[in-house]
Amino acid sequence: MSTTGWEEVSGKPFPTHSWAVENGCLKAIVRADGFQDIHTVDSFRSFELEFDWKLLKDGNSGVKYLIQRNDEWVNQEGRQARARGLEYQLADDHNEDAASDPSRVTASLYSVLAPTMHVPFVIGEFNHSRLVVRGDRVEHWLNGKKVLEFSITQPNVSRQLLSMRPKDQPEAPLRKESPISLQNHSSETWFRNIKIRALK
Repeated sequence: MSTTGWEEVSGKPFPTHSWAVENGCLKAIVRADGFQDIHTVDSFRSFELEFDWKLLKDGNSGVKYLIQRNDEWVNQEGRQARARGLEYQLADDHNEDAASDPSRVTASLYSVLAPTMHVPFVIGEFNHSRLVVRGDRVEHWLNGKKVLEFSITQPNVSRQLLSMRPKDQPEAPLRKESPISLQNHSSETWFRNIKIRALK
């Protein structure tokens, strides 16, 4: 695993400030002075993404796709850079955010759709996820089980995407092709065996 093919979501070079390569993994680093998401240099319309991931206790992260905009700002915690798109959530079940809503647990479409079944995963060990986007259809898989299937044209999903359009272009058409982003959500998170295959 290397940083080749990845950059900060703002388009700046790979942010070694908040990400590292460790034991064949891309690792989100916990900092007290700002966090930046990363995304693929390439964009994808229909694709299959497979990856292994590991979180620690109370961890929280995610994989974002169909990204509509990227935000940059500076606050008391430093410089932030975030992708705004649909999110395959990754979280310890005991994380405060995940415990607050079924649509915020691992493999959910974050804050929109909860998984249709609970598939066990192990905190502190690697788990396997699969994300399939084929046209308007999306599937979320966890440890070999399909846990969610939906269309981006569903009203609740469409509303989520529309809310993420650029703030200075509130009527902009939805982007249906974008990079794929890994989130640094102030939790140590490891990603490995990342495989992206474009679908026709």
